[in-house]
Amino acid sequence: MVLHFEDAAFSDTYGGGGNVIGLDNHLVKPVAPHPNAESDTVLIFMHPTGGGMYLPIVGALAAAGNHVIWANSRYRGTDSALIMEKVAADLGQTIVDARDRLGYSKIILAGWSGGGSLSMWYQSLAVAGEGITDTAAGDPYVVPAERLPEVDAVMMLAAHISRHGTLTEWMDPSITDESEPFVRDPFLNLYDPANENQPPYSEEYLQTFRDAQIARNRDITAWVKDRLDEIRNSDEPNRELSFTVQGTMADPRWLDPAVDPNGRTPGECYLGDPKIVNDGVVGLARYSSLRSWLSQWSYDDARCDALKAAVDVTVPVLVVGNGADNACTPSHTHRLFDAVSHADAHPLNQMHEIEGASHYYGGKDGREHLAQAVKIITDFAGQVSSQ
Repeated sequence: MVLHFEDAAFSDTYGGGGNVIGLDNHLVKPVAPHPNAESDTVLIFMHPTGGGMYLPIVGALAAAGNHVIWANSRYRGTDSALIMEKVAADLGQTIVDARDRLGYSKIILAGWSGGGSLSMWYQSLAVAGEGITDTAAGDPYVVPAERLPEVDAVMMLAAHISRHGTLTEWMDPSITDESEPFVRDPFLNLYDPANENQPPYSEEYLQTFRDAQIARNRDITAWVKDRLDEIRNSDEPNRELSFTVQGTMADPRWLDPAVDPNGRTPGECYLGDPKIVNDGVVGLARYSSLRSWLSQWSYDDARCDALKAAVDVTVPVLVVGNGADNACTPSHTHRLFDAVSHADAHPLNQMHEIEGASHYYGGKDGREHLAQAVKIITDFAGQVSSQ
């Protein structure tokens, strides 16, 4: 358990000790007589919603001789009120603890899936050296620079570009009235058999569809800002409003394998049948608060964006894509690597793609794919450690 303290006008997590923030972190490492039982280097995973400490890759990396911390943010298991600036503070405190209490002198962020953009954004915040002063919603939130120390390298593992970017690419633009979410425009409804647009989709249709997805995100954001302004101008300025967003798994990729092609199975996404997931209970942004929407999901307002943050990152970066990933597809992998390939790019920067690997390294060849990923990561970590 890692504890830190902060001043807050209100709580956005269940239970706990008010301004005492407790992080459920897990250190996994080889033990003697393993030659790497002691190390000065640690890999730190953090996903905004946590819960990945039992992913196969964590134990496999430790078995290969790496010291690994899976760090859960304060929002472990739920993102309905998640504030990305507070997640960054949680990651910073984990790094401080790993350095000052556990004694690790070299720290590598292991950004798996949604943790990838978090890791890249965190390092850009640390490099800026200005700390955090507020949230994307404009609420004061102060994290001094010393609580956001720089790390020695960043890994982007089966990662996407951002939570808000991914949500927007998955949004169902056939919903044109949020108060009537099951009344849908058939022209934009991928799951309507009467829709004249069927796979393979034309470039013109895809562009119309993508523009409509962005427009829907912006419409929700405008509504959120109006409601938040009303609250802040009332006699209860810290009040919140929770709301539901239907239709968040309507990406043409899942139905047309020619869109962002890789080895995934058409008609599936990482959560199963995308038509069911589109309105299921576990979709991205299904439940949100006003402030969380602006910090986490707003296309224009959310700050945790790996592509923008990459400009400031000059430490070594490893990007690993999975060749049959049905969540974080190749365009994300390549956009991430292109973003870190700037004038100040580190010579150790590298990208690998593991042919046939799924998002979670499942399937009949999953163990082989996992072993490939572990070797790539271990070799990279060794190069960073020996600098």
